[in-house]
Amino acid sequence: MKNIIEAKHLGISFGDKNVIEDLSFEVRKGEIFGFLGSNGSGKTTTIRALLGLYQPSRGSILINGKIFAAGAEPVGYLPEERGLYKKETVLDVMVYFGRLKGMDNPLKWSLDYLNRVGLSDKPKERIDHLSSGQQQKVQLGITIMNNPELLILDEPTKGFDPVNRKLLMDIIDERHRAGATIILITHYMDEVERLCDRALLLKDGVAKVYGTIAAIKKQFGGQSLDEIFVKIYGSEDA
Repeated sequence: MKNIIEAKHLGISFGDKNVIEDLSFEVRKGEIFGFLGSNGSGKTTTIRALLGLYQPSRGSILINGKIFAAGAEPVGYLPEERGLYKKETVLDVMVYFGRLKGMDNPLKWSLDYLNRVGLSDKPKERIDHLSSGQQQKVQLGITIMNNPELLILDEPTKGFDPVNRKLLMDIIDERHRAGATIILITHYMDEVERLCDRALLLKDGVAKVYGTIAAIKKQFGGQSLDEIFVKIYGSEDA
């Protein structure tokens, strides 16, 4: 199977501090890949290097065999921190981004999506008048709206109640069935077990676990991913 992402002996340092150390992994086209680790493990640094925001100190990380160039690669990125124009209305923001992404009819797509996620009464509401969960739904819509080949989702269901968490997981699953490759960054190990084909777990910038979900669990005697996470991180607050 073709790799969409390849990291080879990736190293990232800031001054004397090594944040990522000799990291090698692949993400295969069409899979859901769990990118896991405690806060401060190096996940965000790796993703920023993938998106060209940081330059590797050593090694390489490529998308479709190339260094990422904004606008050249069909990538949708949902950051953990929201990046919406908060003084504008929901619909204006979604249509604006849809036009930037070259969509033919972003208005219809946006209205259909808002209806799907229970925000059909919010198109004229200002972003900063929405709850954090509602804002996250809008941002996910903007991330997936042009059907990108690669989706990078950082804590997409953080703070959601079980009903809305399932709704967003179902939408992510739909994008996968439509052919998207997905990198899922989450602390919810049940999401990883339900959705992911393979996973990598970072600790202090080093890969501690890497492989299929079944192989990882077999390596640890059939333990759940929650149990494996706790075993690797001990009593650290993840």
